[in-house]
Amino acid sequence: MNRRRGVLAHLAIMVCAALGLMFQPRAAIAHEIGTTRISLVLLAADRYELEITTDAAALLEKVGAAGATTTAVPADLAVLRDRLQLSEEVFLRRVEITFDSSPVRPAIAWTILPGASGGAPIATVHLRGTVPPGAKSASCSYGWTFTRYAFSVRHGSDGNAVTEWLDGDQASTPVSLADNSTDRSGIGILGKYVALGFTHILPKGIDHVLFVLGVFLLSRKARPVLLQISAFTIAHSITLGLSIYGVVTLPPAVVEPAIALSIAYIALENIFMKDLKPWRYALVFLFGLLHGLGFAGALSEIGLPREDFLLALLGFNAGVELGQLTVIALAFAGVGYWFRERVWYRQRIVLPASLCIALFGLYWTVQRLGLA
Repeated sequence: MNRRRGVLAHLAIMVCAALGLMFQPRAAIAHEIGTTRISLVLLAADRYELEITTDAAALLEKVGAAGATTTAVPADLAVLRDRLQLSEEVFLRRVEITFDSSPVRPAIAWTILPGASGGAPIATVHLRGTVPPGAKSASCSYGWTFTRYAFSVRHGSDGNAVTEWLDGDQASTPVSLADNSTDRSGIGILGKYVALGFTHILPKGIDHVLFVLGVFLLSRKARPVLLQISAFTIAHSITLGLSIYGVVTLPPAVVEPAIALSIAYIALENIFMKDLKPWRYALVFLFGLLHGLGFAGALSEIGLPREDFLLALLGFNAGVELGQLTVIALAFAGVGYWFRERVWYRQRIVLPASLCIALFGLYWTVQRLGLA
């Protein structure tokens, strides 16, 4: 009886922790990529251009709400552009470009284009100006989005980009204005994209981490776990490559909820299935195909250098694999090595953890469908 009460108490604590985390800000709990992309180009003659691409209708609603004006979104693209132009002062309150920590005020121009396949119209905001004399570094922040986005910096319009992921109004890492900080050798490019792939899993890909943990939890032996991860790796490598080359594409509105649902399914299967079945490998492979499309969406946000496209693609994929193997290693070191042979391992570790993962997956599914 005491053991049963202990298990129930442990389960209740895990559920409460999961529910508490679910209602934290969106950027803290998922890697979800929004429609926003930002690029800073450092041009010749001490000029710069910050290009922001984002959902035009959503931006107008946010800017209108912040400026206490109408948030109704017009259907006509010219009218939509005019409304945004009238709100430039409000818009610039949450956009900051700094050189050596000193903010500058850029000139601004707007372009509004129809969305792909009848989607929401896309706004491209061009912020231009002159770099202050003697400045040595630049940094930017953009406070009109709550999701993760890729921020890239390049020297010259044809230069290789240095990219990092930012969340919400997080300021970018200061970048040197001298065009000597980027290693453009093959090793340098490979290392850069390996790092980007790794950080897309740890610490920023919480949903992919939970999927890998769901795979880990069902089996107490290392070989079945590694075989499943291998199937997952082969599958997402296939769709990542095909998607980047434009052979297979699906919109994020379909891919992201489906990824979240795959997380919930694999965790629920852990709860209702005590032993690993042969068809589990096929299921993980199918889910890997889906996750590969998610990785491709993230990689397209970063961009790939034209001259070293394949090398960068391989590096990103290798970084993703290193991230996944690190998750497995940490899980094994944390609980697998110590407790997997205990008779209560399933009741106290597998079931509560799988339930938490399932709750996260179901919540993200609803959230990414726009229902929460």
